Amino acid sequence: MVNPEIEKRKTFAIISHPDAGKTTLTEKFLLFGGAINTAGAVKRNKANQSNTSDFMEIEKQRGISVATSVMGFEYSGKRINILDTPGHKDFAEDTYRTLSAVDSVILVVDCVKGVEEQTEKLMSVCRMRNTPVIIFINKMDREGKDPFDLLDEIEEKLNISLCPLSWPIGQGHTFKGVYSIYNSHLNLFQPDKTKVAESVVQARDLDDPALQQHLREKEVSTLKDDLELVEGIYGTIDQNLYAEGLLAPVFFGSAINNFGIKELLDTFIDIAPSPKDRPAEERIVGVSEKNFTGFVFKIHANLDPKHRDRIAFLRICSGKFERNKFYYHTRQDKKLKFANPMDFMANEKSIVDEAWPGDVVGLYDSGNFKIGDTLTEGEKLQFKGIPSFSPSIFKEVENMDPMRTKQLEKGIEQLTDEGVAQLFVMQPGNRKVIGAVGELQFEVINFRLEHEYGAKCRFRTLTYSRSSWVTSSDRKKLEEFLKRKQQHIGIDKEGNPAYLADNDYMINLTKQDYPDIDFHKTSEFKS
Repeated sequence: MVNPEIEKRKTFAIISHPDAGKTTLTEKFLLFGGAINTAGAVKRNKANQSNTSDFMEIEKQRGISVATSVMGFEYSGKRINILDTPGHKDFAEDTYRTLSAVDSVILVVDCVKGVEEQTEKLMSVCRMRNTPVIIFINKMDREGKDPFDLLDEIEEKLNISLCPLSWPIGQGHTFKGVYSIYNSHLNLFQPDKTKVAESVVQARDLDDPALQQHLREKEVSTLKDDLELVEGIYGTIDQNLYAEGLLAPVFFGSAINNFGIKELLDTFIDIAPSPKDRPAEERIVGVSEKNFTGFVFKIHANLDPKHRDRIAFLRICSGKFERNKFYYHTRQDKKLKFANPMDFMANEKSIVDEAWPGDVVGLYDSGNFKIGDTLTEGEKLQFKGIPSFSPSIFKEVENMDPMRTKQLEKGIEQLTDEGVAQLFVMQPGNRKVIGAVGELQFEVINFRLEHEYGAKCRFRTLTYSRSSWVTSSDRKKLEEFLKRKQQHIGIDKEGNPAYLADNDYMINLTKQDYPDIDFHKTSEFKS
């Protein structure tokens, strides 16, 4: 029999292209769940918005999410765990890691812009893991693309079958609300950006005379025609196909005005999967197993700027996690216990005594953890699927204040442990080189070094734009290669050598010259 504590958990990530409304949707979920009283746009950064999900100073200034936030709340007898991810492409790696820690995903699409490049990349990661996806088409209060055209675009670009479970009434200035196909009733809302709006009317079918008081006859007629067409094209929801990641239910609404959020949330808790079994290198770990297992998918330093804390985010996969109990750290081969494990509501934290599969707990960390580390009750296990990707921008760190060298080194060490970017050490001179996917990562590192560690540096751009980790079955050949190519070799934090090159041509030429050397685009070869 499945443990009811596991059954009641729903752990998911909200993903999207930047500015599609992902963080706003997260806030509205918290609003409907009673976890916060008012919600406001992150960019306004008012004092009473300390509970919103973007809490780092740079996020408030830029109005974008650059780190994954973790939030939990109770709703309709379920424990909901939301992981709000960065939408910006420069932080895609953080999002990929977060997707390894969830059981399903809500993908937000802007009805004005449609499917964008980053949306396609995020969806491809979901497809790699067969993660169940629900699509929320946002900003229906704006003049955007026709709903049927949007569905065609999503199916074509994201390569997934769709099944609308709600339908909009009008769009832009004519937008009146949404009809829930899943529950066969109509909810019309008053737009209210800060509070949960009460529904104006609930009608059990489209012939209810009460509708005429709120919708014109033409609007009711158009809605009936649209729903007939939707049923003819898309049919009804097949929950098995959804669970396998092959079919995505679709909802329409306006997150900022609370339109369509309740339909989405109510249906989500009904159909979204509870925690499932997970693959480790050694075996499949069953979610119902008695013994505790879990893995670290994110590390964040200075979550609270007043205390120089460092927190490892642990996803529980099986068993029950208990405060003050010793657990086995498989990489370090030692036992650790945690006196103050944390539960999260954005930047609000509370101590948790026990947690179950699907939950994410924060563990205060003094440097024991790296991303991907596994905790068990004694079994040697390593969970799969948290690779590092080879960076494409490389910059050397130049210290601007020699009196603050220790702070600079500590800051770079901690920020690269978090996965903000990757650190390579190059010779001669133990030069520190940061490898990143995009320019914004350097901006974030610079900002956080100054504001959190009191250290100043500048970055000198290097000509490298490609990197590959290198290995060889012939140790002598590898040593010879590393010696000859010393000026192109960076050693990563795990002590693994990477070959840095200016372009693909240079890498291909080197591969031809050194056939005994293996080149790797991700860190998966280490596992």
